Amino acid sequence: MLFVIMAMDKEDALSLRLATRAAHFDYARETGAIRLGGPFLDNKGDMIGSLIIIEAADLEEARRWQANDPYAKAGLFARVELHPWKATANHCNAEL
Repeated sequence: MLFVIMAMDKEDALSLRLATRAAHFDYARETGAIRLGGPFLDNKGDMIGSLIIIEAADLEEARRWQANDPYAKAGLFARVELHPWKATANHCNAEL
């Protein structure tokens, strides 16, 4: 099952994001759960949050994955939303 995580960084947290970025990517590689992900950007192009789509067996597993992400453990996020998600379209096959 797919889940979308939308997480917005605390104000002025770019240095914390950069300090934990390698650990976040290591975690992503180790778990293999991410199907799509990337940062939200501000008007200057600085990273200010994350959108991550993960695959997990259920909501509890998705919550555990998010809670164990080094970004979350470092206290990077001001707020996080996690929702079950269903892919219905992509750039190659837009069936709406």
